Amino acid sequence: MAEAHQAVGFRPSLTSDGAEVELSAPVLQEIYLSGLRSWKRHLSRFWVRRATAWFPSRIQLPELLGSPRLTGEPSTSPTGNIYSPPTPLSAPLPFSSHPQTQFLESRPLMPWCSLLSPFTSVARLLLSYHGWLLEPHGAMSSPTKTWLALVRIFSGRKTMLFSYQRSLPRQPVPSVQDTVRKYLESVRPILSDEDFDWTSVLAQEFLRLQASLLQWYLQLKSWWASNYVSDWWEEFVYLRSRHSLMVNSNYYMMDFLYVTPTPVQAARAGNAVHALLLYRHRLNRQEILPTLLMGMRPLCSAQYEKIFNTTRIPGIQKDHIRHLRDSRHVAVFHRGRFFRVGTHSQSGLLSPRALEQQFQRILDDPSPACPQEEHLAALTAAPRDVWAQVRSSLKVQAEDALEAVEGAAFFVSLDSEPAGLTREDPAASLDAYARALLAGRGHDRWFDKSFTLIVFSNGKLGLSVEHSWADCPISGHMWEFTLATECFQLGYSADGHCKGHPDPSLPQPQRLYWHLPEKIHLSISLALRGAKTLSGNIDCHVFPFSHFGKSFIKRCHLSSDSFVQMALQLAHFRDRGQFCLTYESTMTRLFLEGRTETVRSCTREACNFVRAMEDKEKTRRALFRLAVEKHQSLLKAAMSGQGVDRHLFALYIVSQFLHLRSPFLDQVHSEQWQLATSQIPVQQIHLFDVHNYPDYVSSGGGFGPVSGTGCHVLGFEFVCFYIQW
Repeated sequence: MAEAHQAVGFRPSLTSDGAEVELSAPVLQEIYLSGLRSWKRHLSRFWVRRATAWFPSRIQLPELLGSPRLTGEPSTSPTGNIYSPPTPLSAPLPFSSHPQTQFLESRPLMPWCSLLSPFTSVARLLLSYHGWLLEPHGAMSSPTKTWLALVRIFSGRKTMLFSYQRSLPRQPVPSVQDTVRKYLESVRPILSDEDFDWTSVLAQEFLRLQASLLQWYLQLKSWWASNYVSDWWEEFVYLRSRHSLMVNSNYYMMDFLYVTPTPVQAARAGNAVHALLLYRHRLNRQEILPTLLMGMRPLCSAQYEKIFNTTRIPGIQKDHIRHLRDSRHVAVFHRGRFFRVGTHSQSGLLSPRALEQQFQRILDDPSPACPQEEHLAALTAAPRDVWAQVRSSLKVQAEDALEAVEGAAFFVSLDSEPAGLTREDPAASLDAYARALLAGRGHDRWFDKSFTLIVFSNGKLGLSVEHSWADCPISGHMWEFTLATECFQLGYSADGHCKGHPDPSLPQPQRLYWHLPEKIHLSISLALRGAKTLSGNIDCHVFPFSHFGKSFIKRCHLSSDSFVQMALQLAHFRDRGQFCLTYESTMTRLFLEGRTETVRSCTREACNFVRAMEDKEKTRRALFRLAVEKHQSLLKAAMSGQGVDRHLFALYIVSQFLHLRSPFLDQVHSEQWQLATSQIPVQQIHLFDVHNYPDYVSSGGGFGPVSGTGCHVLGFEFVCFYIQW
């Protein structure tokens, strides 16, 4: 996956052994800029989120700003209306110097405003409690029951997507001593005695000479910025990576495993695009409910902001993310040609049948591709510095066409080949399906777009997702909504077409023409060759395991995630005869702007269990329980901000700004993850009951391998494994 693959990629020059370092202006400037970016994001979100700006109270800010004098007594209930009853407003005015906007003179307003900050602070304090996370499954202590009651009181009755953002706590900076101790514990099972002793010496030297200084800078940043690590993670792991996005960073998601609602390609595209735009509409109106962990603890929703209208723009040394407030078209690729398809008319969003009509017009268009146009998108699969240089020329020669693609809501690829599970050869067909989504033909995906919707000729769907803007659960949530909506709510007619009637008055899709000079022709050819070489080096296998799944594991009173992790450790040991550094991704969205943390799944307890499975004389069940419990404790610690790798990563970044050489941090960030694992949560939204429609289970998705000899596995409800190496 991109996280494990790219985390070792940042290597600036080092010039000092750093025994004594003065305060560094570059580090202070970077910390200042991190905080400045945080505050800019908060300000840019203010008007978009004005209905939730004062959550947990349901204050309506426009009414306050437009009201010269409000009568009635202020309510002190955090879940009640601000006034009881409020005076109707005949003509609210915008904030200006007009005398009517002297709302601060309003006698009832001031007491209420003075209560807003304490309410937010209390809510943030409540959400900082993580005792519930550490309790055994099914048990709830008295403090947790009290905490849950208070959370419900302060949460209000009508929550919106961003309702909790102001109340989320900031991600804490762990103790550097605890982090180093946990790191040494994690590598003990895979290092020889000699290597472990040497690593311990480096760790102690780091704690003695450098740790306190680096930790001080991180503490300073944590006080000033929204999150002490997330912006650096986005920049150095993703945007500064110079590798191809294809395989190395982007990931994919699959359609229903056993069902294709319609074999009509244009119809499936029409319903899917309409469903995606319905999701965007709900997103813009904050009608998507915030995700609640275990039904009670809200997760950060910041990553939802860039799902649509977003493109990763290549740059020399560093890319940047371009996000538009709105876009009313999608870019479409078919048989080497690019089209611009409008998604709205004067009356609003086009119907699924109208969108189907537009896609069918593209499929029926016999015009050929222009020279090198067919392979143009291979440039987005090239190394980023190469693509940045070519894009500068392309922007001059074909600015309108490039803007139509990069400014689209998202990218749509109408593939000419079928895909999906076939009864004749299920294993090979699923492998080919995964490979088509991961890399395609190297030139039929615009890998820079936030996501590409892929519609195969037999109506099968898929998604290729750029990773820098958000993590898998966000795009997974959108994808669940899309599949459920286009199949169960929009539906299809008996002949497989979208419901409704075509609209002959719609203009034809706009063909995009690229004026490509000869020097770009050569760049396209080289990019295509590199993309084919890269995709050709990937082996991919999809293995659905249907003997049992999550429900059975839960009945055994076990964590399904921990169960699968132990199975992977056993399988890897039996295959390779040794243990390896194992990466499992989990989320830190309990905190404001949190992203991910690493769970180091190859523990001493897991190794003891695996060895016992190879020795018939040893007791296995007790060791298995211990291994599962250890994994659960690591997972919960990571989720609550007490993980190892993000803290070490942030310490390493500070050391690079200081030009401070740390042999310990160098060693940590030169390690290769041989086994990288992840799971995307399914059934995040319950638009249909999967138990009543068992054939409509999604087959999940996957990433490229993290190293030349590594593999990636993704587990789902019925346990579907994706292995790339």
